[in-house]
Amino acid sequence: AFQFIKDVAVDWDESRYLEAEPGRYVVAARKAKGTDNWFVGCTASEHGHESELKLDFLDKGRKYEAVIYADAPGAHYLTNPQAYTITRRKVTDKTRLKMKAAPGGGYAIS
Repeated sequence: AFQFIKDVAVDWDESRYLEAEPGRYVVAARKAKGTDNWFVGCTASEHGHESELKLDFLDKGRKYEAVIYADAPGAHYLTNPQAYTITRRKVTDKTRLKMKAAPGGGYAIS
């Protein structure tokens, strides 16, 4: 999971908030400055969050390889805070990802 920290940009050309409910969760997408690379992050409260994440902000007609760092089944901020998975998937602007953030958890996509 430290690979995401190494990869994520610090300067952005664009930021979009895809989903949010104050006090519950926020999902943001950011495009790295001077590149076509997008990064998505979600953080959730003790209630967790589930959604079908639309990637329609990606460049149309382009294929990306997404690296998804997500809470593993059974993850929970009190009882199992370090449980996570890393998966790779080909995605486009038409892709929808079923995402689940555990209570007190979240996910990151590069």
